[in-house]
Formats: sequence, C-alpha cells, structure tokens
Amino acid sequence: MAQASKNARTSAATQKFFCACGGEVRMKTLFENGKVKNIAECEKCKRIERRPGDFK
Repeated sequence: MAQASKNARTSAATQKFFCACGGEVRMKTLFENGKVKNIAECEKCKRIERRPGDFK
C-alpha cells in the first residue's frame, strides 16, 4: 500500500489578518539597498508593520 509523503499530509491552511480599522493585512516584498524586505500593510488605512501580528 502506497503512503502519502509527509508534506502531502499537512494541511495548507492560510490565516487572514485584520487591522484595527477593519481592513485586511497583506504581506508585501520590497527590494531596498540590495536586500529583500518583507512588510505587512493594511489595505484600508495603509499602516505598515514588520509582521501581521503587530496590528493587534
């Protein structure tokens, strides 16, 4: 009997983050000074943080 690989067994659930203003938080990637930088930005109020959890 063939078994599924470990990666195939894990669920691929994505989590949505929301700002205090009610807007959805999206992750963006910026390329500045030769470095890749990930930021989280609220679509409604345009607030920028390092990670989505900082909007609480």
